[in-house]
Amino acid sequence: MTDFNRRTVLSVSLAMGIANVAVAEPTASSRSLPMAEFLVVFKSKRRLGLYRAVDGKPVLLRSYDIDLGFTPRGDKAEVGDGRTPEGTYFIDRRNERSAYHLSLGISYPDATDMAEARAKGVNPGGDIFIHGGPANFRNRFRRDWTAGCISVTNQEIEDIWAMVPLGTPISIRP
Repeated sequence: MTDFNRRTVLSVSLAMGIANVAVAEPTASSRSLPMAEFLVVFKSKRRLGLYRAVDGKPVLLRSYDIDLGFTPRGDKAEVGDGRTPEGTYFIDRRNERSAYHLSLGISYPDATDMAEARAKGVNPGGDIFIHGGPANFRNRFRRDWTAGCISVTNQEIEDIWAMVPLGTPISIRP
């Protein structure tokens, strides 16, 4: 098993135990799509992967090109820094009335993020989502345009919305 597989399965297995406390089924799509058990974002590759564990190994269900915050390198530290957070979080809310088509909330900041921000005397920010594009988005060719969120196309967020229930762990890596 590769290092990626071992780390992913171990961290996601632990997270799934916690995540199963508050799981709600997606309702936005009537299409029959496989359900993801965990998500992995590779910031440097601008990729989001939706995975299931099969026989203890991660199996990629879907992969998407993504845009990040307008300052994509580095971990989010404070409100307004334009960075996408790094770490393991959970999908903790769903917004079907999002200004960005549909959006899935990420549980940033967690207790560690808040403690780090408090120690620095800054506000860690929040409201980090996976979302589509705004209705009147004119410059789709601009990369890394969000305030720290993870953006995909509107069609892609519809599939992700249908495949990702509340409580799903998400690992955001540099």
